Amino acid sequence: MRKSLHAIGASVLLLSTIGMTACSPADNKAGADGKKTEAPAAVKSSKQLTMYTAYPEDEVIHYANEFEEVSGIKVKFVRLSAGETLARLQAEKNNPQASVWYGGPSDTFVAAAKEGLLEAYTPKDIDKLPKEYLDKDGLWTPLYVGPLGFAVNTDWLKKNNIQTPETWEDLLKPEFKKNISISHPGSSGTAYTVLASLVQMMGEEKAFDYMKKLDANVLQYTKSGAAPAKQVGLGEAAVGISFSHDILKPKMEGYPVALVFPKDGTGYEVGAAALIKNAPAAELDNAKKFIDWAISKEAQNLYDKYKSYRLPVNTEANVSAGLTKISDLKVGKYDAVWAGQKRKELVAKFNDKIKGNDAAK
Repeated sequence: MRKSLHAIGASVLLLSTIGMTACSPADNKAGADGKKTEAPAAVKSSKQLTMYTAYPEDEVIHYANEFEEVSGIKVKFVRLSAGETLARLQAEKNNPQASVWYGGPSDTFVAAAKEGLLEAYTPKDIDKLPKEYLDKDGLWTPLYVGPLGFAVNTDWLKKNNIQTPETWEDLLKPEFKKNISISHPGSSGTAYTVLASLVQMMGEEKAFDYMKKLDANVLQYTKSGAAPAKQVGLGEAAVGISFSHDILKPKMEGYPVALVFPKDGTGYEVGAAALIKNAPAAELDNAKKFIDWAISKEAQNLYDKYKSYRLPVNTEANVSAGLTKISDLKVGKYDAVWAGQKRKELVAKFNDKIKGNDAAK
């Protein structure tokens, strides 16, 4: 029996307020002038960790439960796309309501770091991660790698006698009019990786010309990067553009979905995690423990255990059978730092020339 694509393993714990810092009573001491001065208030440690996460709810709940089991720390999370998390951190800059940002493309983390929203941290065993994925300033930590691909509904192709799209240009064919689903780069890290990849592969002018033509075939711009693959699985769209792990999930659950990597090249994400600057002080140690754990062999093995189809970055972790490595694909030289620094500019241009943020559903 097919599993529901919309099933969620547990309720998302939405946040309204978070205990920021609990202080011990101040000691009153007399100074040289005889007046009493207050000693700095101590910060109580918490047994809770609050995070914003780009992982789907039915996936992240497993990681939260596993971490809680080994650490005794209660995890509360809010699921947001990478772009939504960035917007939340910008709005909460002076009073963050979470301690960790967990998951989402590193180029969005680069954009956050540029605005001073992240706290540098070097986790334990970072030497077990490939150097090419590391941030030189230590403001974010890599977790997984995921190439972009096309989710294709094989039933729709057969019914309409249409060939499988194999290149980016194929998506512009008239037979796909209003049958392609893609997320919006203003809200989704996936879609921004698509945009930044095409700009790096084609050049900015040609990439935006391509996106304008593609817009004529787009059925819907979604807020979440995983949503297009789900829509294809449910037969709501013929083609969806997503990261490979989001495409493989419905495929492996028995939906009529094929994963196609474009022959003319593709981009990829390095999923990341980071400490949020000025986050609740009582959770700081817990946040560091979580990031240490997130890159450990044990935590990275969970991608295989729970069939998330993500490529772990820890070189000692298990890799699920059948996954395609980045080294086996035709990929452009994706510069995540450049992409992060250009994010505001490219998203603004997309909003102006293609579709505004209000188009995302």
